[in-house]
Amino acid sequence: MAADRGFLTVPFEQMNAVQKTEWKPRRLDELGFVGRGKSRHRPRNEARLYGGPYPFIQTADIMAADPYITSYSQTYTEFGLQQSKMWPPETLCMTIAGANTAKTAILKIEACFPDSVVGFIPDKSKADLHFVKYSLDMMRHRFLSVSRGATQDNLSLDKLLSFPIPAPDVDEQRHIGAILSAYDEVMENNRRRILLLEAMARALYREWFVRPSQAGKLPKDWEIARLGDHLSALDTGKRPKGGATGSDGGVPSIGAENVNGIGNHDYTAEKFVPRDYFDQMRKGVVQDRDVALYKDGAYIGRSSYFRDGFPHAECCVNEHVFLLRSNGVRLTQNALYLWIREPDTVHAMRATNSNAAQPGLNQQSMNGLGIVVPTPEFAKRLDETVEPVLAQIINLAKRNQNLRRTRDLLLPRLLSGQVGPTEFGDRKES
Repeated sequence: MAADRGFLTVPFEQMNAVQKTEWKPRRLDELGFVGRGKSRHRPRNEARLYGGPYPFIQTADIMAADPYITSYSQTYTEFGLQQSKMWPPETLCMTIAGANTAKTAILKIEACFPDSVVGFIPDKSKADLHFVKYSLDMMRHRFLSVSRGATQDNLSLDKLLSFPIPAPDVDEQRHIGAILSAYDEVMENNRRRILLLEAMARALYREWFVRPSQAGKLPKDWEIARLGDHLSALDTGKRPKGGATGSDGGVPSIGAENVNGIGNHDYTAEKFVPRDYFDQMRKGVVQDRDVALYKDGAYIGRSSYFRDGFPHAECCVNEHVFLLRSNGVRLTQNALYLWIREPDTVHAMRATNSNAAQPGLNQQSMNGLGIVVPTPEFAKRLDETVEPVLAQIINLAKRNQNLRRTRDLLLPRLLSGQVGPTEFGDRKES
């Protein structure tokens, strides 16, 4: 099936072909300040650098943002800050190294970032931040084409600046940016609601399930069991020789980058396997309500929940992801997902291979994990309690998918001048 990949599939040349003649090409550094982040200290894993009060944005934080950076996984100390630089809120960040080159996001906090990220601060008399972001997003495939084959697929600052941005006057930029960013604001509100709803579901699970099991004595007829005794399937996927491709036209193959919490999915990061290959797969094909688990690599234990047709009605996973299905008696899929999100569960999973040369979870270690299971009656009551909350999360995620699709259909028309902001406003009101 064709996936929803958004505006990244629209050739920028088509946009240029119909560009309004009064729009002028501008280098990025003609529209504001452009500079690379700093992280020059070596070794980078030195303990003195990390754990302080200063947010340190990394490539993974930019990849996870859509489009605003409001959270971070690492911080700098005062010593770390001396090796770096603080950037203000409303800085546009763009990755320039590695497989995820040319991904953009907007800082909403004051933060540092490394030299693998370029920062752009608009001159407000010349440029609108959102207009520039969407223009760069439209040009991403061109950046990727010049970065491939270079050392580690890097995009140099000089190469980035060699691509001018067609731009109208700043007032029209602001109108266009405001229209497009309105979609992002709604999506961001929905994402915040998703986080709150998941926190609510996890709190319900702890209140109903974790606290009784921690009381020192299990409730009557509850028991400590092996996870494998309550699973009907524990599968992993695969990819064809040569790997999955980044081009559309096949069936989506979900990898570790998209196993990052319920309702959270980056369609632009997807890869695909051919239809005939998918049809021959016996394992790793996603079924409704499968729990997905990242089983090896840097983020062992990250999980997600694929249900109700989200993120796709038809898809598979690759060899880095487990799919878990409960037998539904004393452990339901809802409870399985909430259990696997518990910090104690993640710690237990990671501890099973702490001494292994190659970190990773295997089926034997997963099946052997201890889990407390209640009576079937209690399991059913818990399931009915959290079901509306988890269903609402998926509904919000689907709304965001539709909003993103609408925005991305509109985006190339606005950025080419085919549809003006005023014309769009008139249509919207009608």
